[in-house]
Amino acid sequence: MARTTAPPSGSAGRRGDRRPVDVRGWLGGIRLSGFMVIMLGLVVLAAFVLVPTIGTYVDQRQQIAALEAAVQLSREEVAELESQRERWTDPAYITTQARERLYYVRPGEVVYLVYNDLPPEREPQEQSPVSQEVGQTRTDWMSQLVRSVTEAGLSQTVKGPTIGVPDEEPTPAATP
Repeated sequence: MARTTAPPSGSAGRRGDRRPVDVRGWLGGIRLSGFMVIMLGLVVLAAFVLVPTIGTYVDQRQQIAALEAAVQLSREEVAELESQRERWTDPAYITTQARERLYYVRPGEVVYLVYNDLPPEREPQEQSPVSQEVGQTRTDWMSQLVRSVTEAGLSQTVKGPTIGVPDEEPTPAATP
């Protein structure tokens, strides 16, 4: 007969006070009735049935949220396109766009195009002359190729500019 010992709850800190615990006596004290076994089986069955259902519910709620966000984005794009369509029905807007984009003029007008109209900080800097020496790179081209391919494969798609809406001009870089 194997007896195991465990420290009693009152003397958990003492090492010398260990009393033997009768495992058979403890397990024999648990009484299971038929009703209790049936209820325990129903609880286990309910857990097996409900856990996948709850996981499916959570996944579907996430998909619904993503689709609602996509619908909202589409509605915003439709509203923007409708406002652009309304602008293009205005003859004054069409005239302005033709004059700015295509340099159209009315008969008798004189157009002057200014080529050096950039502020000094936005003017292109003069580049140093190209050397006649052949340079050698100090990098491994194969590892750079593999890195470039993996970065291109793992990158996310970038949304391009909207047609008809002018892009903002980039801010000028500070010169040292």
